[in-house]
Amino acid sequence: MGIGTSIFLIAVGAILTFALDASIGGVNLDVVGWILMAAGVLGLIMTTLVWGRRREVVTTAEPVEYRRVEERRDVGPPL
Repeated sequence: MGIGTSIFLIAVGAILTFALDASIGGVNLDVVGWILMAAGVLGLIMTTLVWGRRREVVTTAEPVEYRRVEERRDVGPPL
């Protein structure tokens, strides 16, 4: 889940919980709103943790392999 989706879930959940005063048969919109907000917050935390780990840079003290490059001058340039 991305950051945008998480924020969208939080916003929809807040609208259902705090702004609407409607009732649908057998469904409590306040509970659905709280569940959506919790899912959005959880998704935001998980996304932050995953993206935080991807941005870590691993460096080594020495190169893994040395390569020697030589230029040959006995071959003419391509036509």
